[in-house]
Amino acid sequence: MRLPTRLACLGAFALCGCHSHQPGAARQASGAAVAPILTTSDAVDDQTYARPLEARVTHLTLDLDVDFDTHRIGGTAALDIRHRPGAKVIVLDDNGLEIDGIADQHRKALPFKVGARDPKLGSPLAVALRPDTSRIVITYKSAPDAGALQWLTPQQTAGGKMPFLLSQGEAIENRSWIPTQDSPGIRQSWEATIRVPAGMTAVMSAPRPEQPITEGGEGVFNFRMDHPVASYMIALAVGDIAFRSLGPRTGVWAEPATLPAAAAEFSDTEKMVSAAEKLYGPYRWGRYDVLVLPPSFPFGGMENPNMTFLTPTVIAGDKSLVNVVAHELAHSWSGNLATNATWNDGWLNEGMATYAERRIVEALYGEKQADEQIALGIDTLNDAIAAAPAGSPNATRLHTNPKDKGADDSGEIAYEKGSAFLRTIEAIVGRPAFDGWLKGYFNRHAFQPVTSAMFLADIRQNLVKGDPALENKLMLDRWVYQSGIPTNMARPPADTFADQDKAVRAFATRSAVPGGWGSWTTDERLRFLNRLPRKLPTSALDALQSSFRLNESRNSEVRFAWLDLAVANRYDPVVPSLQQFLTSQGRGKFVEPLFKRLAADAAWGAPIARRTYPLARRRYHPVVTRALDPIFVDNPTPKASKNGSK
Repeated sequence: MRLPTRLACLGAFALCGCHSHQPGAARQASGAAVAPILTTSDAVDDQTYARPLEARVTHLTLDLDVDFDTHRIGGTAALDIRHRPGAKVIVLDDNGLEIDGIADQHRKALPFKVGARDPKLGSPLAVALRPDTSRIVITYKSAPDAGALQWLTPQQTAGGKMPFLLSQGEAIENRSWIPTQDSPGIRQSWEATIRVPAGMTAVMSAPRPEQPITEGGEGVFNFRMDHPVASYMIALAVGDIAFRSLGPRTGVWAEPATLPAAAAEFSDTEKMVSAAEKLYGPYRWGRYDVLVLPPSFPFGGMENPNMTFLTPTVIAGDKSLVNVVAHELAHSWSGNLATNATWNDGWLNEGMATYAERRIVEALYGEKQADEQIALGIDTLNDAIAAAPAGSPNATRLHTNPKDKGADDSGEIAYEKGSAFLRTIEAIVGRPAFDGWLKGYFNRHAFQPVTSAMFLADIRQNLVKGDPALENKLMLDRWVYQSGIPTNMARPPADTFADQDKAVRAFATRSAVPGGWGSWTTDERLRFLNRLPRKLPTSALDALQSSFRLNESRNSEVRFAWLDLAVANRYDPVVPSLQQFLTSQGRGKFVEPLFKRLAADAAWGAPIARRTYPLARRRYHPVVTRALDPIFVDNPTPKASKNGSK
């Protein structure tokens, strides 16, 4: 249950982020309300060094130069802060930053200390405070190997003319280029001035209030995010980037060579925003644009506010993979608006967005397509449950134990079990009642952090309303705090993939190539390929390749499913296609499991992996290389990928 308003600022600072002599909900110079800091034990984030109940960041102002020659971003970060009376220090997150100096709002130097470095978390950056300190200004630069940043040569872009820079902040990567409190529970508004080489364009996950200018041969771009957001949502891209409008408040950014195909593929984006608003309430971020990045982008999409970052692997030529856009758009409510306070409740972002994604797909493309994607999601969930480590019984819970995972382990449980949970509630209470509750949930928690306990308190107060029979049917605590899949899970119609499942049986017994393949949707093709036995004779694989030319498929999901099957069967004719696929894009969902499965096959796959990885690695984001580098050093049995639906 949410605290009554009169108690929400207990201790004045504790929840509202105010000085103790400033009662009530605070606002700051940016005009944004100061988001609360939660004080319950389940809201304590073990992935940050920050101590926000003592001193916290409320607004961030960046003034940075992008240097492609040195692979560094450098300048100043000015942090508006609030702290308890008597607080001596504010603790920030730092991962490899080179700090030149720190001063207060009066330009007086402040002592600081960078603590010991943890391989995953980086280092605490402790800055001394004076009683009147309200702003600290940090002069710094990022390291050339900053974990959030990827620097691409012109040859690694679609146009081949200019270099490219992209950032990826989720989950705790932004501390490698921004000194701030890098926790989803510490929301902060922000603004930025970004200077880039002449002729290049900078875009960020915030509105651009004014047109860029040229200053001393550089392009100068300004951005401003007035809403308080989690720090991982601050994103930057710089390169040869152009824009095309898709509607009154939607558009697509991409390299000029990619822009026409991207605009055609994502032409339904404006309709998606309208459909989502009917379900979940007003879109509160102004514009919704998508940015198609070079193929090295490690995720399918990233829900940065105002501007979703996308991989070009979702451009299939037939809009069959645009559910990725629907998913990232859904994060405008689930994740960006109401955000998990810690990564132990990541399902509140990903599970809710996956549920909403399929509702948007249903609204635009029909119930059948939504049911097919739900069924594929259940297949994925079943696989994830089966693959969970035997010694980690909590690995399949929605609310996770910090000891069971790291901040960057966004496995399929969060996506698919979370989505199934919401779909089950909908099935039990009815769609009208559930839609009304969910819209209200997003409104009640807008621009605030939430926990699983808060989610459950809200649904009990505003939907269950003390009905013991309904409480018993929903199994709320069972879904969130226990492992496995509860028995009440709602499922799509049993005949959703009747033709494809029949075709699987026919192919498994007599290698009968399905005659309906040409009319099947992408989801139907995926069901067929993924349901085939993992061990097949070479003649059966030959029949699939000769009939459907899967080695040349333009659909990245279908091609991945085929390559995965072929690798499991040591199918030699797939090797050129496999190597081309691994070296032409860097989406972790695809490249991590393929490389790990190759490496685990010492006789056939490992030699392919060893000769391919050095060629592919330079195209991959650090998020991906950190996962793959160890298997080429001393790890003969690599763990399964945990990239989730991203």
